[in-house]
Amino acid sequence: MHRSFTAAETEVVSMRPATPADLPLLQAWDRAPHVLAAKGDEDWGWATELARQPPWREQLIARWQGRDIGFVQIIDPQLEDEHYWGECEPGLKAIDIWIGEADLLGQGLGTAMMRAAIQRCFDDRTTKAIVIDPLADNLRARRFYERLGFAHVEDRCFGDDACAVYRLERQDWERSQRSRPATR
Repeated sequence: MHRSFTAAETEVVSMRPATPADLPLLQAWDRAPHVLAAKGDEDWGWATELARQPPWREQLIARWQGRDIGFVQIIDPQLEDEHYWGECEPGLKAIDIWIGEADLLGQGLGTAMMRAAIQRCFDDRTTKAIVIDPLADNLRARRFYERLGFAHVEDRCFGDDACAVYRLERQDWERSQRSRPATR
């Protein structure tokens, strides 16, 4: 049985590189209650991080219908300089994602953003799997990732945050895309 897709999920979500000019936008999103609930209150050091462009990371602003709607970060956890994920095998990507604008929640845009981010990761043929780490008590996010095909791997603490680690294998994503009904 296939689920129906919302209008937002069938629309194109584009992504552009985040720049230092996005600092006020990202700081405002960071203070939003729904963003704090999704990512915790960790300080991402936006002023510093937006000025850096390491080869192992992409920081992106998601756009829909000409409007900045959210943030996506894609990293290579093996090469990331703080080793947040610890020792990692080659061929992994890790994604952080959130919708910044509260009025856009529940419209399918998170799914559209995540599908675009996943595809961006797997467009790199060396990527064999994607890992994510939602807060363990964020059951809504966990169900969201499971619907996209991510499998729970383990519960783990990252700093002070209790997280649930999920993983999506390339072959599972490709199989799901072959069986996904066409939209539009």
